[in-house]
Amino acid sequence: MAKQSSINSKEKIEYLLSRNVEEVIEQKHLEAALLSGKKLRVKHGVDPTGEKIHIGRAISLWKLREFQELGHTIVLIIGDFTAQIGDPSDKLEKRPFLSREQVEKNMKSYLSQMGDIIDLKKTEVRRNSEWLSKLNFRETAELAESFSVNQMLRRRAFRERWEKNEDISLREFMYPLMQGYDSVMVKAD
Repeated sequence: MAKQSSINSKEKIEYLLSRNVEEVIEQKHLEAALLSGKKLRVKHGVDPTGEKIHIGRAISLWKLREFQELGHTIVLIIGDFTAQIGDPSDKLEKRPFLSREQVEKNMKSYLSQMGDIIDLKKTEVRRNSEWLSKLNFRETAELAESFSVNQMLRRRAFRERWEKNEDISLREFMYPLMQGYDSVMVKAD
């Protein structure tokens, strides 16, 4: 088998989109963008909810490194604001609020941990408090207009909690809105 560095661009893209990948939601769109030669801005967010990055994150970091090796920009968003709110993704219970101090403590070694896999010199690092902490209530309400409760309830974790008649806070519904806004603010592809 040829080493990845010696295979042509189309094969590298095919490898990127298939190896260690469960699903690519917009595969044709992404493949076309990659084949066009356009340099993409690939966003990846990590909430510092604990001091150590979970080993399961390594898979996505290796995938980010593959994008870097193809010349794309990685935009690493440290979710210092969203970590305070609590990520409900794939959680079947409410996440607690974290203090700003706890989040700062948790994230002290995040970059060095991620730097073991991705090249931090080729990575744009941002904190989502840069923009999320500045939104006023009116702006937040305008963003919320882009989503419906029905859309939120289609998410597995929310749907299962809804079906069990368990509480889902409005705060938890706001989390996907904040993730979407992160993408807009860093001009992610």
